[in-house]
Amino acid sequence: MGKRLWLAIQKRMTLIKSLFMFSVLLFIIREVGRVAHEVSGQQVRTVLASLSWGTLVLLLVGGFIAVLPMLIYDFTIVEFLPGDFSRGYIVRSGWVTNTFTNLMGMGGLLGASLRANFYSQSATKKQVVYAISKIALFLLAGLSLSCWVALILLFGFDVGRPYQGYWLWLLGGGLYFPGLFLFTRLNDSAFFKDLTWSRELRLIIGSSLEWGGCALFFLLIGWALRLQLDLVAIFPMFVVASVAGVVSMIPGGLGSFDVFMILGLGMLGVSRADAAGWLLLYRLFYYLVPFGVGVGLFFHDAGRRLNRFLNGLPVAALRRSAHLFVTTFMYFSGVMMLLYATIPDVVLTNHLYIRLVPYMFYFLDQVSNIIVAFLLIGLARGIGARVKRAFWPTLVVLVIAIGNTLWRENFPGGLAVLLGLVLACLLFARPELYREGFHYSWGGLLIDGSIYVGTFLLYTVLGLSTFSGGHHRPWLPQSWLLPSTQVWLNGLGGLLVALLILVGIYRYLARSRSAWLQQPFDAERVRALIRQFGGNEISHLAFLRDKQLYFYQEDGADQLLLLYRQRADKLLVMGEPIGNQAKLGPALKQFMQEADLAGLRPVFYEISENLTLRLHEMGFDFIKVGEEGHVDLATFSLAGRAHKGERALVNKFRREGYTCEIQQPPLNDEDFAALQEISASWLGDQTEKGFSMGFFDRAYLDEAPIAVMKNAAGEIVAFANLMPTGDRKMTSIDLMRERHDAPSGIMDGLFVYLFELCRDQGYRGFNLGMAPLANVGVSNFSFIEERAAHLIYQYGSSVYSFQGLRAYKEKYVTTWQPKYLAYRRRASLIFTMLQLMLVINRPAMAPKTRLVPRWLDRWLTDEINWQNRR
Repeated sequence: MGKRLWLAIQKRMTLIKSLFMFSVLLFIIREVGRVAHEVSGQQVRTVLASLSWGTLVLLLVGGFIAVLPMLIYDFTIVEFLPGDFSRGYIVRSGWVTNTFTNLMGMGGLLGASLRANFYSQSATKKQVVYAISKIALFLLAGLSLSCWVALILLFGFDVGRPYQGYWLWLLGGGLYFPGLFLFTRLNDSAFFKDLTWSRELRLIIGSSLEWGGCALFFLLIGWALRLQLDLVAIFPMFVVASVAGVVSMIPGGLGSFDVFMILGLGMLGVSRADAAGWLLLYRLFYYLVPFGVGVGLFFHDAGRRLNRFLNGLPVAALRRSAHLFVTTFMYFSGVMMLLYATIPDVVLTNHLYIRLVPYMFYFLDQVSNIIVAFLLIGLARGIGARVKRAFWPTLVVLVIAIGNTLWRENFPGGLAVLLGLVLACLLFARPELYREGFHYSWGGLLIDGSIYVGTFLLYTVLGLSTFSGGHHRPWLPQSWLLPSTQVWLNGLGGLLVALLILVGIYRYLARSRSAWLQQPFDAERVRALIRQFGGNEISHLAFLRDKQLYFYQEDGADQLLLLYRQRADKLLVMGEPIGNQAKLGPALKQFMQEADLAGLRPVFYEISENLTLRLHEMGFDFIKVGEEGHVDLATFSLAGRAHKGERALVNKFRREGYTCEIQQPPLNDEDFAALQEISASWLGDQTEKGFSMGFFDRAYLDEAPIAVMKNAAGEIVAFANLMPTGDRKMTSIDLMRERHDAPSGIMDGLFVYLFELCRDQGYRGFNLGMAPLANVGVSNFSFIEERAAHLIYQYGSSVYSFQGLRAYKEKYVTTWQPKYLAYRRRASLIFTMLQLMLVINRPAMAPKTRLVPRWLDRWLTDEINWQNRR
């Protein structure tokens, strides 16, 4: 029966522990309520008001020192257990156990239960119970020895004569220690086998220091109250009252101890009021204040266990909340200070502003208000962006601002609590500040820039309106006018200094330690990766040298390559990663972690459906941007009615003596000059684009073969450079240029030639590139952004021939593959698209780095011109 009961208890041990922790919480609430009921706030204020600050600090420190000897029990108990506990853990758990036991008592049951909870991590239940039992025997050893000291004082030195009638209490308490000592030393049972002389002596000393420290602290309070008494004479009565408290088994001896002490102090002429104040201070500094610290440590331990059980989510949520609170407060206080510094007569008559005033920083000088305001705003941006470098400057600024605010007379008490909370939240949220770099997002720059520019313009207009020849502006209320020219000039000077401060803060925060962002272009490294693992439809564009390269390595060997370009706080990644696709998961994870540390957010453009879904699982939203056309070379043929026009055109070129051939790199000077002339003729006054499409550059053209179309005279009239992928499955072309006098449809002839050539070389498909916005937002249930894109597709032909481009490629395309844009959740899609548009329209310049996403077709301008010329 007993065994089954024990097994049932073990099975439900988690539930039992949870119930125990819950019951302790209930006890905490109950005891705090009980003490608060018995000790009125007015009593506390009256007693504390009679003492100086120095005396209160002395009592506060004395109370903590008096509790410290109890930790000897906990340092001893771990010696009976097999577990390894750190000193910090022993101090925390011991403080909780002893302060709870002091106040709540429960006959030692609470202390035993708490110690079992704290020290049972690596010991059996039996070992814990045995260890706690040994410690419990010595808890009253010090009180017993104190009884003998009191008897000696009473009858040996005649100290405390009025208390000699209590000798029986002292004798009864004093007999406990000799009995305990004989019992532990003469008992040869296995239970006391590991209770060595040194451990027993340590426990006796610890108990003696506990009760002696308690008595000395009680006498220290009497000294602090400046009562004309022989404090030594009170010691015997204190011991008698403590014995009475233990016998009563009331938590902390509350009631019994107090009654004995009030009666005993009355025998020495102490009034009831003074005795009550004495006991109140004793309860406050020896019981309540240490208990409050113990409650904090208990909740910390319980919270740590809960946090571990929930995989760190509670602490993460609290830190993020603290981080958000600090950032919000800094912005709030900065804006409030700016308003006060620029238009004080206006804001001080606003009821809402007046209500918010008690929750901001205060600086008396106008210039200091402006400077500190922008310091707070600039650093709040760094804190909000979780930049590690922002912590210490923010801490210094907050400490100075808090000190200056609290230095004023008659500051609100609630403000002190709020500012202390702000500082505590900053310290608590420090692990949230982990990023090594800072890059302004457009949204952040818009907010901070608007605050500064708006303040500067408003202040300038107000100053000019106030001091421009003395003319009164009827549209400007009197409260908006500035008091003097000197005030206006001081404010303008402060604003200019604030601008320098904001720039300095940005430069300080933006100092990046991410070496991978400055990697030089290494063409041979790219070639080696493509040779080993194969490329894709965008891998050849790496040789434009207008993109930055990110290599993912394992054991020092390159596995994957991402092509990207930075714009503001975005890393615009073009196309699919290149290389070993088996390493895609860890490569993406590492890339995102390093980008996050650098304060950057990746954006993936023109990616496949598979990669889009994978990124969606990693916190990305997405939008469809078009479809990419693929030609199945195995089934390609000009036979049939559908290709009648193309077939006739190709036959015409053949009859007129046009020929196609492949020129291998590197180009000689004569051929390069011919191609350059054709490119310049084709471009006219247009500006070349880059990144997602090639531009005319000799180093780039020398990386792959070039297909040329020659007329009967052997002159080159059109050309296109091939884009090898390295996998012999899919190929494509990039630049397609023709002379202005080339016959219409010359590119169709070149296409057909390349289709047949690539098929003969073993390629399976030919990539014709993107049809932007094709089949985007066609459903009524599509995202609103995609439906807006569909309207552009339908009605935007005057700007760009979306439908014409799709129709032109449709002649050859076998299948269409959807392509997507993936961006970080909660990032602004509008800003992201604007940034993409800006890099799209940036002129191509090699080898200067820049990034243009691929949402416009690689042959955008070429094919529009073909369409128009036909």
